[in-house]
Amino acid sequence: MSTNERVMEASESLQNHWKAIVAKYHRPSKMRSTWQLINTIVPYIGLWILMYLSLDVSYLLTLALALPTAGFLVRIFIISHDCGHGSYFKSTLANNIVGSITGFLCWTPYYFWKHDHALHHAGAGNLDKRGHGDIWTMTVKEYMAAPWRKRLIYRIYRSPFLLFGIGSFYLFVVEYRIPRRKGTARDRRSVWRMNIALGLFVAAMCLTIGWKAFLLVQVPVFFIAAAAGTWLFYVQHQFEDVYWAKGEEWDFVAGSLQGSSYYRLPKVLQWFTGNIGFHHIHHLSAKIPNYFLEECHRDNEIFQKSPQISLWSSLKCMNYRLWDDESKKLLTFRDFKRMKKSRAA
Repeated sequence: MSTNERVMEASESLQNHWKAIVAKYHRPSKMRSTWQLINTIVPYIGLWILMYLSLDVSYLLTLALALPTAGFLVRIFIISHDCGHGSYFKSTLANNIVGSITGFLCWTPYYFWKHDHALHHAGAGNLDKRGHGDIWTMTVKEYMAAPWRKRLIYRIYRSPFLLFGIGSFYLFVVEYRIPRRKGTARDRRSVWRMNIALGLFVAAMCLTIGWKAFLLVQVPVFFIAAAAGTWLFYVQHQFEDVYWAKGEEWDFVAGSLQGSSYYRLPKVLQWFTGNIGFHHIHHLSAKIPNYFLEECHRDNEIFQKSPQISLWSSLKCMNYRLWDDESKKLLTFRDFKRMKKSRAA
């Protein structure tokens, strides 16, 4: 039985009782959440200061310290992400306060991102609802019908250098500073409040430690963290046997269990990424706090049938580019060329 068949079988058996299975994990722990905040934000600030002090020693040392500092920033983002789902604390107010603070540390407007990410969850794997918090993905038919300029733009957009380099840095540093015309009034206010807060913060840092020192510390941390965050999001929705469907054919449970992967990471990376590798469970029930995702996966064998990707095998995901409605798979451009030849024969 193929991975797709196993997951579809699992999703069918879960249709009527999945909510009862995950309900017992909807219990945010104030103690665990608070401790996670402490063991994440305090080391991040401490390492940031250590990076600044290391500028007087060696910039190579500064860059070396940027790696763990960026790791803690990714973990901070996961906390803000949980707050946006209302899963980190029982109190909505507490979630919004902590989510806004951690979002500020990630330069991400909390309410804007919260709304956009909710739209992503509502339609993940639905071909008719692409465009909200996801990676631009064209179908084979769309790509073949597109003019050459659009194909070229798509190829450039999907290049690893742009997606996980300049593009990811641009997203967090520039794009999140621009209010969207189609966004809600609350979304736009969230962006402007963040811009004002960041403007004051950057000005204060430049006046105290100098603009050059600030950039030498902040830029590498943000570059690494943005690349890692984008990679995590990419690999959990861009693998060969991923689930995509149109309109009424789309199924929420299948979209969660097959449209999101279980990214099996080494324990240290699992810790820094706040268990987000258990993405299939997170999409099935976003109300589960990140620190209970592994327990939910371990306790319920049915969730262990979702597509699993290791750190090594995930590297292959960079090559997948186009969704093929006929084979129900993501294709590489090489696969696409072979497919055209075989279907033309």
